[in-house]
Formats: sequence, structure tokens, C-alpha cells
Amino acid sequence: MTFAPKILNWYRKHKRELPWRETREPYKVWLSEIILQQTRVAQGMPYYYSFVEAFPTVYDLANAPEEQVLKLWQGLGYYSRARNLHATAKMVVEDFNGEFPKTYKELKSLKGVGDYTASAIVSFCFDVAEPVVDGNVYRVLSRYFGVDIPINGTQGIKYFKELAREVMDERNIRDYNQGIMEFGAIQCAPKKPYCLLCPLQDSCVALKDDKVDLLPVKQNKTKVRNRYFNYMVLLDEVENTILEQRKGKGIWQNLYQFPLIESDKRLQAEALGPLIKEKGDIPAIKSLSLYNSEPIVHKLSHQHLHTQFWILRTSHILKEGTPWKQIGDFPVPVLIADFIKTLKI
Repeated sequence: MTFAPKILNWYRKHKRELPWRETREPYKVWLSEIILQQTRVAQGMPYYYSFVEAFPTVYDLANAPEEQVLKLWQGLGYYSRARNLHATAKMVVEDFNGEFPKTYKELKSLKGVGDYTASAIVSFCFDVAEPVVDGNVYRVLSRYFGVDIPINGTQGIKYFKELAREVMDERNIRDYNQGIMEFGAIQCAPKKPYCLLCPLQDSCVALKDDKVDLLPVKQNKTKVRNRYFNYMVLLDEVENTILEQRKGKGIWQNLYQFPLIESDKRLQAEALGPLIKEKGDIPAIKSLSLYNSEPIVHKLSHQHLHTQFWILRTSHILKEGTPWKQIGDFPVPVLIADFIKTLKI
């Protein structure tokens, strides 16, 4: 039995029952694929159900306010996915009359839809013989065939796509693509793969050459940048606070936050005072205290945010403020959402 039949045989015995596998509806398959990018199934499942309930059709998603979409996405991270999700829904409605394209090329024209997502939709929904290549597939192919070309380089991306096409089962592409991804997630796991019980062990190059822990190969990662965030949690005498919306193209675009002062190092209270005055849009305060004695380090892919929350009490009534009880309605980064849960007013 060759590679593809073994994958299919394994999949029939071990596949997980997942809601997006029970449908060929492109909208739901697309939704699941965007949610599961860089997200574990267990974490993504509740979000999938929430989105399907809130937006049963692509029209519902397209017509929703962005803030509602971002609020539902809160906690998943990589918020550009949510904004692309919303933009794509509008494209499908406006440019394709609410029907997802049925070709790989047209699907790739949608915002936020790359090679993997387009391949997944056409193969899962329309039985088009297009191989999927995600992190799990890279790992399986790299180990089985003993390929040490970096998977995140131009050469590797092209090589593995061609290799995936060579070994796929065109006649049963839906189950095969699902199967090889499932195999990588469960059997050929990143750490501690189940090699002794693997149906591919007799012909796996990495196992034979004792290179399972060395494959796949990745190029050096981008250097991590350290940033220092100081959030000003303003509270007046009637427990109003101030939230502002992040603008620009940086992290957390269009999400809400407390007024922010970014510094080049960790700040003490005496150093913060002049910066508050310099900021200019913060009213006179009667007390200032640091909520967390040690910075909360929030790790993103290319930057670490060393965060301090400062509680600022003011005797001024914040006329443009938001009642503290209502701030949970705003889409905020998970870093701020976690803080809000812990602060007792």
C-alpha cells in the first residue's frame, strides 16, 4: 500500500467528528478555515459556533458592523483575519452575488484567501483535485520523504506544493486532504509523534535516519521587538472611564483600548507624570497607582508587549466617558479584556 491509500485508511479509522466536515457549504468551510489559521481546533470550535449563530449566511456577515465582528473574534488574536473575513464576505456578496467562487483562481482573488484556503474550499466543497499544504502537511511530507528544504522559504513553499500534488489521491481528494492534515495534527504531531504505531513507519525517511525531531526545517525567525505599554485607566467619581479606538495599520487596528503611553523602557510613577501632562488629553488627576507590580508580558509573533496598567482617579466628570459597566461591550485586545475581568470597581 502506497502513501495516499495509507493516509486514507488511517483517516477512516481516526478522523474527528467536526461540524465543518459535515457540510459542503463553502461559507461554513471558509469560515472554519479562517478561524483555524494559527489556532487549535479546541480553541477555534466555540468561535465557529458563535459566528455561525450570529451570521448564518455570508449576507449576515457582510452586513454586520465591524465592531460586532471584532467583538466575536476577541481572544483569537491576529485580528487582521477578522477584518479580512468581513471584507471577503462583502466581496462575495457584492462581486459574486452571494455565491462563493468554485475555482481556485477566483477564490484566491478574495481578501485574506491564500493558496491553502483556496485549495481547501475547492477540494472540500467541489471535489477539485487541488492539494492543501498547511503546517501539518509540511511536517508529514518533510518527515516521510526526508526533505530538509526550509518550509518557510520561497523554494520550500514551491517544492512542497509540487510534492503534495504528486502524492495526492485525485479521485478522493476531499477525504485525502482532510486525512493528511488530520494525520499531521494527531499522528505525526510536532512533538512526541506516535512513530511506533504509525502506518507509514516502514518507509518514513526521517524515522529511518533518526531525524524526526529535526524536520521540518524553518529559516531563522524574525527578531523579536520589545515594546513598553502604559495604559491609563481613568476613573471619575461616577465610575466612567475613557476608551479610544486604535487607528492606523498597526496591531489591534480598530479595537478599543485605554489611553496609551508607549515608552522605551519600564516606567516608574515619577517618570510617568510628565508624560501624562505631555499627552495633553488626560484631565487633572487626584491619584495615580500602578495596578500590576510586575509588567504583563504579552507575546505576539514579532513583538513582546511589556504592559503596565495605571489607575488614574480624577474629580472631573468624564462627559465623553463610558460607564465602567459597559466597557465589556467593546471589542478590545485580549490583554485588556483579561485586565477588565480582574479589576474590581
